[in-house]
Amino acid sequence: MKTLILAALLCALLAQTSAEGFNYFDCLDDWDPINFRCFKYVPKAMTWADAQKNCLLQNGWLASVRDAKEYAAIQKVITDAKGTGLIWLGGHDLTQEGKWKWTDETPFKYTNWRPGQPDNWKGDEDCLHITTGGRWFWNDLDCKNPLPSVCVRNY
Repeated sequence: MKTLILAALLCALLAQTSAEGFNYFDCLDDWDPINFRCFKYVPKAMTWADAQKNCLLQNGWLASVRDAKEYAAIQKVITDAKGTGLIWLGGHDLTQEGKWKWTDETPFKYTNWRPGQPDNWKGDEDCLHITTGGRWFWNDLDCKNPLPSVCVRNY
């Protein structure tokens, strides 16, 4: 009887979270639920392309940012993981200089560029990173630099 009640409660919980478009169980382990998506800080330094491959292997992408509230929550994910320094996000202008995109095809509407950025310094900066601490600005950087990253899963 207890098993039947437990199963019924679990089914009700799953139905409710699915109906709301949010399934908490998609964010278990070391993924953090934010704004109906799951985020994960990856401390291992990798090139931007390798960081993207790593996120894909985990059924995600390098993180996109939809708005200021979500960006603040991503900062908290990084801070809680004791992440510091420069960190890859999923923004890039690899296909067309100056036309920024997200790897997960989220519309590139919200931005938080450092003043004067992006500048494509020396003609070789096509990937977006954030700088932790202070104002947490964005900057373009050579994609071959090894940095930690943040992945996102949509559901």
